[in-house]
Amino acid sequence: MDITAIFFLGLIIVLVGVIPPGLLNMTAAKISLKEGYKRGIAFSIGVCLIVFLQTYLAAMFARYLSNHQDVVEILQRVALVIFILITIYYLLLAKTDAKPNVEEHTKSSHSRFFQGMFLSAINVFPIPYQAYMTITIASFGWFNFEKLSIITYVTGASTGTFVMLYIYIFFFDKIKDKAFTSQKNMNYSIGAITGIVAAVTLINVLMEL
Repeated sequence: MDITAIFFLGLIIVLVGVIPPGLLNMTAAKISLKEGYKRGIAFSIGVCLIVFLQTYLAAMFARYLSNHQDVVEILQRVALVIFILITIYYLLLAKTDAKPNVEEHTKSSHSRFFQGMFLSAINVFPIPYQAYMTITIASFGWFNFEKLSIITYVTGASTGTFVMLYIYIFFFDKIKDKAFTSQKNMNYSIGAITGIVAAVTLINVLMEL
């Protein structure tokens, strides 16, 4: 597959995972609001460096799994349950309050960079998420495990992470003032996305039976 398409696959897949308000994007927004966008950017760069390493590790794990189909089948079923639960959460259970508590003290850009690395490192969800998604797109023939494809995909994932953090940094005031422009709608959108992923996973599981 063309490396440009692989790059955008990595970018889009990671955007789906980073869209929901979470520790990393909300912290980036808080830092930008309190200390200025340059420190928010420094934090985001630290996050993206770790995301690059995590996604590369996930791709290596996925390459191993691609040669052990029995393990993949188990993971597919586990992922199906997880995506269904996430879908139910966002469609039925998610709360609408998500206002960040802005820190009172300030830190240097370098410390924010390392803070971004640290918080991203303890957020291990991208590894299983990316491993599963990499296997999924490989099963459709959209990705292979050659070195160039992996590096291109990982670069796209890192870029997608930075893009979403950038959006949170520069548009958080507008989102906050409008209560996430109805966060209920945002939750429904996220639930719809994870629901689609769950449906695709279910189809893959049924086809393999």
